[in-house]
Amino acid sequence: MGSDARSSRGEYLKRHTEALIKDIGYAKACEISGKSKATLGRYASSHDENSDRFIPVNVLVELESEASIPFVTKAVTELLGLRLERDPDRDDTPGGLNSDVIRLSQRFATLMGEYNHSMEDGVISLNETRRLIDETNMLQQVLVEMKLHLQEDK
Repeated sequence: MGSDARSSRGEYLKRHTEALIKDIGYAKACEISGKSKATLGRYASSHDENSDRFIPVNVLVELESEASIPFVTKAVTELLGLRLERDPDRDDTPGGLNSDVIRLSQRFATLMGEYNHSMEDGVISLNETRRLIDETNMLQQVLVEMKLHLQEDK
């Protein structure tokens, strides 16, 4: 694998690491991981001095267990050409309508962030299209769950 491909993959993982940390919030991410804000920032930073620093797997698992979606794990599966699916037998969806509204706004913000990043060069690549579709699907899933919670409240 060439250094350009490695760099591109690294940047992709860094962006998703940043999205993970922002989804949880830096303060809570520090509390969960036992890492400082500066350390978490380095894991998400694409600056040259941090290009080889990635989030450790044990920290990733702890943070993704608290996040709305497994941002980095999802990115890894995409890079490997795999698909990540939720186990339908697990019922671990937290909260109700208020939680859904928060998740909806987070998903929409993530979608807009991906869109803005995709449009930086004026062209949406195939990989960027896939990410936008994935984010749109995640947004749709939150809406479905929200609808179900509303119907339960009737």
